[in-house]
Amino acid sequence: MNFDASQVKYNIRIFYFSFSLKSFPKNLATLFLMHEFFSSQVMSFNASQVTMLSNLKMSVNRRSWHKHGSNLRMVILVLWLVCYVGNGQTIWNNSEFEDNPALLPLATQKVYRSVSNTTAALSRDLGNRAKFCFKDLDSDWNRAFNFSTNLDFLSKCILKTKGDIVGRICGAAEREFYFNASFNKANDTEYWQWQPNVNCNLTSWESGCEPGWGCSLDIPEQVDQQLQKSKDFPKRTKDCMACCEGFFCPRGLTCMIPCPLGAHCPLATLNKTTSICEPYSYQLPPGKPSHTCGGANEWAAITSSSDIFCPAGSHCPTTDKIVACEKGHYCRKGSTSEKPCLKLSSCKRNTGNQNIHAFGIIFIAAVSTILLIIYNCSDHILKIREKRQAKSREAAVKKARAHQRWKGAREATTKHVREIGAQITRTFPGKKTDHDGDTHMMLGPGDSASEVYEDIEMSKHSSSSAAQAQSSSAVSNEESVKRKNLAKEKQTQTQIFKAAYDQIEKEKAMEQENKNLNFSGIVSMASNTETRNKRPLMELSYKDLTLTLKSNGKHVLRCVTGSMKPGRITAVMGPSGAGKTSLLSALAGKAVGCKLSGSILINGKQESIHSYKKIIGFVPQDDVVHGNLTVEENIWFHAKCRLPAGLSKAEKVLVVERTIDSLGLQAVRNSLVGTVEKRGISGGQRKRVNVGLEMVMEPSILFLDEPTSGLDSASSQLLLRALRHEAFEGVNICMVVHQPSYTLFRTFNDLVLLAKGGLTVYHGSVNDVEEYFSGLGINVPDRINPPDYYIDVLEGITIGNSGVDYKELPQRWMLHNGYSVPLDMRNSSADGLEMNPDIGNSSHGKRQQTFARELWGDVKSNSMLRSDKIQHNFLKSRDLSHRRTPSKWLQYKYFLGRVAKQQMREAKLQATDYLILLLAGACLGLLTKKGADDDFGALGYTYTIIAVSLLCKIAALRSFSLDKLHYWRESASGMSSSACFLAKDTIDFFNVLVKPLVYLSMFYFFTNPRSTFLDNYIILACLVYCVTGIAYALAIFLQPSSAQLCSVLLPVVLTLVSSQEKDSKAIRTMADLSYPNWALQAFVIVNAQRYYGVWMITRCGMLLKSGYDINEWNLCIMILLLIGVATRVIAFVGMILLKKK
Repeated sequence: MNFDASQVKYNIRIFYFSFSLKSFPKNLATLFLMHEFFSSQVMSFNASQVTMLSNLKMSVNRRSWHKHGSNLRMVILVLWLVCYVGNGQTIWNNSEFEDNPALLPLATQKVYRSVSNTTAALSRDLGNRAKFCFKDLDSDWNRAFNFSTNLDFLSKCILKTKGDIVGRICGAAEREFYFNASFNKANDTEYWQWQPNVNCNLTSWESGCEPGWGCSLDIPEQVDQQLQKSKDFPKRTKDCMACCEGFFCPRGLTCMIPCPLGAHCPLATLNKTTSICEPYSYQLPPGKPSHTCGGANEWAAITSSSDIFCPAGSHCPTTDKIVACEKGHYCRKGSTSEKPCLKLSSCKRNTGNQNIHAFGIIFIAAVSTILLIIYNCSDHILKIREKRQAKSREAAVKKARAHQRWKGAREATTKHVREIGAQITRTFPGKKTDHDGDTHMMLGPGDSASEVYEDIEMSKHSSSSAAQAQSSSAVSNEESVKRKNLAKEKQTQTQIFKAAYDQIEKEKAMEQENKNLNFSGIVSMASNTETRNKRPLMELSYKDLTLTLKSNGKHVLRCVTGSMKPGRITAVMGPSGAGKTSLLSALAGKAVGCKLSGSILINGKQESIHSYKKIIGFVPQDDVVHGNLTVEENIWFHAKCRLPAGLSKAEKVLVVERTIDSLGLQAVRNSLVGTVEKRGISGGQRKRVNVGLEMVMEPSILFLDEPTSGLDSASSQLLLRALRHEAFEGVNICMVVHQPSYTLFRTFNDLVLLAKGGLTVYHGSVNDVEEYFSGLGINVPDRINPPDYYIDVLEGITIGNSGVDYKELPQRWMLHNGYSVPLDMRNSSADGLEMNPDIGNSSHGKRQQTFARELWGDVKSNSMLRSDKIQHNFLKSRDLSHRRTPSKWLQYKYFLGRVAKQQMREAKLQATDYLILLLAGACLGLLTKKGADDDFGALGYTYTIIAVSLLCKIAALRSFSLDKLHYWRESASGMSSSACFLAKDTIDFFNVLVKPLVYLSMFYFFTNPRSTFLDNYIILACLVYCVTGIAYALAIFLQPSSAQLCSVLLPVVLTLVSSQEKDSKAIRTMADLSYPNWALQAFVIVNAQRYYGVWMITRCGMLLKSGYDINEWNLCIMILLLIGVATRVIAFVGMILLKKK
């Protein structure tokens, strides 16, 4: 808005004559209102109007002037200030401020408003181009250029420049030029490169072009245009002088820029020895002896120049004042105030950082104490619980045995009385009693419980259906009522154990009585609902079973026909390579990489064996047992996860105690099984525990792969006695054995004898095997174990007297049973084709193959094998077992308890992990520069990411690398894979929370970064969660040695890639895909947010160079968590895909 001279003169005269000496205090507010009015309007005055306004002073009569004195002079000077400061002209002498001291604060406020407008315009420009380094632009800019608390440096500059301060401040074009160069090259050593401009060039170099010096505008009327809008450099060569305190004047620019808060910008003094203007780094220009040191010359990143940064140990409340830190306080570099030290820290005078090592010691002591309490108390609780259970169990055993002894004595007395009565009856004969002939018929060695059961079933079917329905309903109702009463009565642990051992002692007594039981006795015992087990009976029959390898067409089994009945123990024997384990795997549905032909029937029906996996037990050849659990804990876990969900606790206790007692494991039930590193129970006891894991789930079919291998005769007999008891319960048992003793051999009911090539030599009762081979002229010599002799014959070591070649034995068996003989086996026994599968089964075997073809064949066979395994793992089948096992969440609870116990027993290993983390934190904290401000602690955080990733990955590998075999066995038996995985991950989550605390208790309190402990903990916890998931995937997909190597290399390589400059697209892509990049970015961002004021250029330059965005901290945390979740999903899928049957 423009005014003409007459209007201005008229308005000011009205304003002047409205004042009187009496009314001056009342109109003081009006004075300031006029000041605000002119401040907003007079900035558009031109030079002639300003000249007319200056003549206004002479138009006031001299009497009034002298009469009102200083008050009137202040009014006129304020109006001059409003007009002339806005136009950048010198409007007063310093003597006028001496005559009117109240005028200087008003002038300072007006200048500060102009400076604020200048910095606000600069903040808008930077906010649009540098959003990556400002989270809250207004707050950051306020921390850098809010000088409202102390404007002394502006007042000094007004006096020094005689009011010409605004005309010396850099305009819009100059500011943009300087800060563009500063932000773009904030991390270069020579960040500021002078470029020629209208004021400083090769032909014109004024004194103001030197560092620390500045000049005023040649045309004062251009102040407003230059400060706000102009994109061109103004002509600025007038009245050059040293830069004011609190400002800096760059080399090559003849203007001043306010120093930000946290800077110290005093006038420089010449060091005559070095000819350097201290505390800055520039020298006086040569050839100008009259030139003196000026003020500050640059505001740059600390990596380029730290001249204006307020030094550590002092704080700078204003940009021209420095105050030493008092004792009990600390001042970091670039501080505007001192901060009190914490109570336990030590802070001397002029200290730049507080010593908080005591807090680290206290913190780690607290964490260690809590961990020790958890581990010790948990182990102590487990031991107390085991002792209480042992006492209850021992008391129950004593009572049960005492009760059984009393019962035995009573029965013996009753029997003796009956014998006396019988003698009296014989002495005095009376009526004869008729006895059924069958009553005295003894069971021969070849008879079995299954045959008895069949007779019982036939007798039941012969009865009427109505009576059967009534009896079955009555029995079922009676059993259900009895079960409910037992569940109600047996609540305490002692009562449960007492009931269990009463039943066990009763079963032992009945077994002892029934050793030589006759037929009618077995009928009566089997009809007893209290003693007979309700397991479903399953018979396996197979015809022309042939197993052929897909890779080379080799026959592993061929034309195997037979059946395995419930209640009988079938032994599979033969020389090495005869296909014994292959037969077992084929019947159990675990054969992979093979083509199966023939038929397998279950109870006479064509059903998949996988439909009955909940009631089928498979004992592997290796003892896959958890070594850090006790014998009882191993067996109890399988009982809880695999027994029917409807069983009460008392019934489960009975099953577990019966299994432990039958396997002779009472003495070692509370002993750890042991591992390779830690000695536990003996090998024979471990083998029995391996069998007990399958016996405890009460299977209907039990497969055992060489359960007696490595056992002595006594241990083998004990194991076979337990299996014999299971067979008596109706279990169909099939086992592979190697050359058993004669005693064990007579324990078996049936025998399957295989020759090399998977051909059957004999399949029938053990009692008939010698008779069959005798018919072929193969007689067992005296004092020779029959199994050993038969295997020697099949190996070709021993030749029988009959002259029958051992290669003809499979064909003789087929002819003996009326089976069809394959065409290639007919009349070819002399050539031995059937006994040499490599020749007879592969027509192309005689052709010479090249190396490339053999290599391609191996690759193809391996891929087919892997594909076959995956198909088996995802094989779906109906559940025909009619057994409802516990739900996934209940199994998750059981898995959680087991893994927790294992972790508690590995307390020393956990303590070692924590100790290594402590040492790593202490060492890296000492190596890292304390309070490293150059890179916001990026170097120390890089070390942290490598160390924590490496140590946590190595520790997390143990969760799955050591338990692969256990998982494969448990998942094949029907246990939930998701429950197992979630339980392990849940327990490992404790380490995810604790390990960052342990590491930071040393690293944080040694380095003492500006970011808070909580911020560092959140990032480190997310990092540990991320690398734990990666470790899971490595442990599942790779072998243990390869997984450990990758765990070491991955964090180092990925962190080095992430810390490199993102110059190429390939490096940027690799960095974006690596987790260390996001972790390092989160650490740097959260630390950079604490740097403000004088650190602004350093922060923006560092973030720009690294490609980070200060607003992406939440994104970094989310990506770390997302990588952790994604790798866990991949690990879980891999665990299902790669599990072995």
